[in-house]
Formats: sequence, C-alpha cells, structure tokens
Amino acid sequence: MSGLFVGLDVGTQSVKLVAYDPQARTIVASHGQPLELMAGDDGSREQRAEWWIDAIRACFAKLEPALRAQVVAIGVSGQQHGFVPVDAAGNVLAPAKLWNDTSTQAECDEIMAALGGPARAIELAGNPILAGYTASKLPWTRKHRPQVYAALAQILLPHDYINFWLTGQYFCEYGDASGTGWLDVRTRTWSKELLHATDPQRDLGQCLPPLVEAGTLFPLSAVIADELGLPRTAVVAAGGGDNMMAAFGTGAVVPGKLAMSLGTSGTLFAYSDTPVVDSEGAWAAFCSSSGGWLPLICTMNCTVATESIAKLFGFSAREGEARIAATAPGAGGLTLLPFLNGERTPDLPHGKGVLSGLDPHNASEANFYRAAMEGATYSLKYGFDAFVRAGMGFDSIVLTGGGANSPAWRQMVADIFDLRVEVPRQTEGAAFGAALQALWAQGKAQGEATPLAELVAAHVSCDQALAAIPDPQRVAAYRAPYARFLQHLGAVRPLYAA
Repeated sequence: MSGLFVGLDVGTQSVKLVAYDPQARTIVASHGQPLELMAGDDGSREQRAEWWIDAIRACFAKLEPALRAQVVAIGVSGQQHGFVPVDAAGNVLAPAKLWNDTSTQAECDEIMAALGGPARAIELAGNPILAGYTASKLPWTRKHRPQVYAALAQILLPHDYINFWLTGQYFCEYGDASGTGWLDVRTRTWSKELLHATDPQRDLGQCLPPLVEAGTLFPLSAVIADELGLPRTAVVAAGGGDNMMAAFGTGAVVPGKLAMSLGTSGTLFAYSDTPVVDSEGAWAAFCSSSGGWLPLICTMNCTVATESIAKLFGFSAREGEARIAATAPGAGGLTLLPFLNGERTPDLPHGKGVLSGLDPHNASEANFYRAAMEGATYSLKYGFDAFVRAGMGFDSIVLTGGGANSPAWRQMVADIFDLRVEVPRQTEGAAFGAALQALWAQGKAQGEATPLAELVAAHVSCDQALAAIPDPQRVAAYRAPYARFLQHLGAVRPLYAA
C-alpha cells in the first residue's frame, strides 16, 4: 500500500510520532516532544490536555512537508486510564488525572463496597477497581471539583480526546475502554452495575462515547488537516491504549507471545482469543485493540526507579550500564522495593520505596542503581508468576519501551525470567503499533483480506543483534535475591495496606 502511515503515542513523558512506509518496510521519520507532569504529595498525577495537542503540533511541524503530504492514515496510542472531563461544547473542564494518579484510592474502595466487594466487581466486569483506573476519578471529581462535575457532558480517555481533536467525533474502542473499570470485558459492553456503583446520582452511560470496532476508520477533520499540513483525504484509525498498540508493534496479536514494556510503568501482556479473567484479580483482564483480549500485568514504577536513583547520584540513566557491569546480581545484598508512585502490582496504592540491606560494604552508587533495576524487574516477575500459576506458558519475551535500549536491562530480564529476550527493530512499539493498526484498518476498508496476524508478522521483525540469552550462572544467582525481594514485600505490606 502506497503512502505513509503515522503512529502517535501520547505518553506520560512525551508525545512520539513515527511515519511508516509499508512498501519500503521502514520508518522514514521519527520525532518526539517532551511533556510536563503535575505531581502532588497526595499521589495526584495530572496533565493538561492542551499540552498533548501542542506536542502533537510540534511533532508534525518537525515532519517535512513532503512527507506530510503523503500521509494516508493516522493511528493514536494513548496512556491508559486517564480522565478527561469535557463539557457539551467539547471544552476540557480540568486537568486530566492520569494512570499513575493514586489520590483516588478511597473512591476505589467506595465503588467496590457499593458493589459488594472486589469479587463482585470481577464477576460483573472482569476487573476490580484499582488505583489509577478511570472509574475512581469520577467520584473524586464530584467531591473535589463540583463545578467540573456539574458541567460534565463527556468522559474521555486521553486517546479518545486526541481522536476527538483529530476528527470532531466522540468514540472509544474496546481495548482502551476496558481500562476504565466500567467495561464488562466478557460481553464488551458498558456495565450498568459498575456505572451505577460509581455514581448513583446520574446515568454515566450518557457521558461515555460509543464503542467502535478496532478496524473502524474516521475522516480527519478538514480544519486539522489544513492546520497540520496533511491531505484532507487522510483518515484516523480507532487506535487504542498504549499497551494495546504495543501489542501490534511487538507482534503480540496471536496467542503464545509475551510482550514486556519497560517505560515509566512496566507491563507484561499476551494476546488471547478468549477472555482471561482471574477470580483474584491477579492481572488486568483487558480487551485487545485487535478483536481479542489482552491479559496484562502493570507496575507503576519501572524506569522511574532507575532514573530517580541516577538523578540522586548525579549521573544519567545512560551511564547506568557501567554501574551494572561493575556489580553482581543481588546488588551486594541491597533490596529496593521501587514503589515510588504507589504500586498496582503488587496492589499497594499507598506504597513507598523501601531500601533494605544497607551496610558499609554495599553502600555504593553502583549497587543502588542495580538494586533499582533489579527491583523494577522483580516487580514484573512477581506478576509473571501469576501468569505461570494460571497455566500460561511462553518461550521468549519481546521487549519494548525505553528500557529495551539498555543491554544490561535486556540481559537482566533474560536471566531473572530465564527466557530468551528479543527486541523489535522498530523500537517505538506503541507508536509503530498505532501506525500498523492504521495500515490494517485502511487495508480492510479497501477490501484487502490479509489477516491481521499475517500483516503484523510481515512488518514486525526482531534485531537478532539485540537478543539476550539467559546465562545459567546468573539465572541461579538471581534466585536468592528475588526470594529476598518477596520476603521484604511480605514484611512491608501491612505498613502500606491502609
């Protein structure tokens, strides 16, 4: 298919744009723009929606006019769970509360109490209401921003809002919708019981956008096309949450593939043809953005842990490789529970970072940095163990996100999980995945019958030079430190449970 397909990834730290040429099988341009973050001592994490739009404008401005003129379709990947309140005229009423906002834990508890407990929430919709999910942000807004609640007409996710700006239309697709906590993932419908438990005072269903299938296309607004220098014939795909789009970008659109994203948050996810719900809520039972389901483990502290330690000692995370090389598995006995932003896996929304095992012999910046990287990886291993207990099996991990650029981290993942690690050639997994979804949707619209799995397999390839193979000695060396991590986790749970 001729022309260029643009993927936009609206993340927490930045907006990224990739322009993909499917005929040449190459990304012809890649641009990024950093984003600010408003953080409060109460656990609040917010961004203004106009920041996302300004960053998208900046990314397109960096794209050469000749390339902009070739754009056929756009796909949007967005950070999940965000709450964008919009009035009847389409105006944003307040800063968007984000996925890593833990200030609404009390509202999570209230919603689940109204339902009869977490087990009832899982029974009704497939997921408990956890800190960061969109659902708890609505009653928080009613309490703390009553003027916003009174004017509220539409509830949008970040990716929904970007699509609204691009097309002038409200819509939401199933993958991102399942991260609200309101979607019954088994039936792919908004749960009336969850909505009523969240707000018995009004019909929240009237505030939610219509749900659309993953392959749906919408025309790009002529006004936005002209502003960005794009063809008026360009279209916008349904897009999805960043993890759902990363599934496209890593090839995890067929059963058996395990993908891991090492970004601000850490995630593990795998595709399924059927709903995969855990009665204890050990993982997020999400829908995919490709017509299936995407069981997912999310940790709220991944690169944030390594970057915080690097900043503490005055070096950049890029210089962390030498620190890892200078130390051994186990960080000399240091253990870091990296719950700097609270945590979702394990479920400790009030958690804080805990460093233990410090003595005169291991008190070095290199050991501190290794402990941060190990702690972030152990948190993901804790979630992976739940997958294994449920009978899921994998023979390799496809790695994406900023942490995938670190050879030391790739090897650490291989050794701690005892699995081969592969890295796609296209490193911006979510943005590239959004471009691939747009390519797939455009092909369907033109009558092409290529199955999604074949299309993704044709465009996603791994760089064998970046693969990491488990080292038996290090695999064994990590077992005791991981067991120590679990022991310390058990010890601090009571401290942060309330």
